[in-house]
Amino acid sequence: MARDRESKCKRCRKLNIKLFLKGERCFTDKCGLEKRKSERFRRRRRPSQYGLQLREKQKVRWQYGVMESQFQKYYQMAEKSPNLTGEELLRLLERRLDNVVYRLGFSLSRPQARQLVNHGHFLINDRGVDVPSCLVKEGDVVGVKKKSKKSPLIKQILEASQKKKAFPEWLDIDKKSMKGTVRRFPLAEELDQGVDLSLIVGYYSR
Repeated sequence: MARDRESKCKRCRKLNIKLFLKGERCFTDKCGLEKRKSERFRRRRRPSQYGLQLREKQKVRWQYGVMESQFQKYYQMAEKSPNLTGEELLRLLERRLDNVVYRLGFSLSRPQARQLVNHGHFLINDRGVDVPSCLVKEGDVVGVKKKSKKSPLIKQILEASQKKKAFPEWLDIDKKSMKGTVRRFPLAEELDQGVDLSLIVGYYSR
């Protein structure tokens, strides 16, 4: 299985935005991007149209933690949808199990959610799933395994995340049973509004 070993902080510095790939660390002074703001850097040339498209594509890909080949497959799936390609692309990424685990507050970051799913801590409709890229469907119930609920790490994550996170309306969560239900797929206005989808579509339409 392919693995991307590039530094997470380096990605944020490349884009000059926070991707929140390191959970709690991103909210502290240890954040690499915060350190960069206090230093002097040489002025860079204005990026080309291709450079802007590539930057926007990389931003979304890194934010959701998918490989280039995976991202292309999601784009191809989005193209076949009757919905707008850019919006459907984000909707598919939001439906990934690791993202849903993160959105429900069962992890502090998407990389952590991906690791927890890989280690078999979660269920979909009471069936164990260890594939982070699994796409959830409407009505699916995502929950923490009974054995994993006793884990000190899981308890610590839940305590920290529940205080900070605002849960999306397309998901329902039952904190006591540690389960979340996919009410529906996210609407256009519920998708990341900080992404220029036209640049991503333009990148793959070249």
